[in-house]
Amino acid sequence: MSQQVRITSPASVPLRPLIEAALRDEARLLERSIRRTLERLRHFETRYGMSSEEFERRFQAGELDDHPDFIEWFGELTFYRLLLAQRDALLGAEIQ
Repeated sequence: MSQQVRITSPASVPLRPLIEAALRDEARLLERSIRRTLERLRHFETRYGMSSEEFERRFQAGELDDHPDFIEWFGELTFYRLLLAQRDALLGAEIQ
């Protein structure tokens, strides 16, 4: 799906470089958040001796209880995927 955004401003400074810099900065922030989230996922994987993929399959199948760690792990995994999607959207953006 392709999306377009139109930005106008009464300012006399060129917007394109500012927007490009803002997108790069946001992508860097997302990368930092992705690394932190991966660290938390690895912590759970080590603690419970299973990959996040196996955990998710078992959690969604109802094989695991509603332990607070499992709920947090599932939330971190969901957040990780959201961060990846946001980063990919920014990196794939093209300013014309």
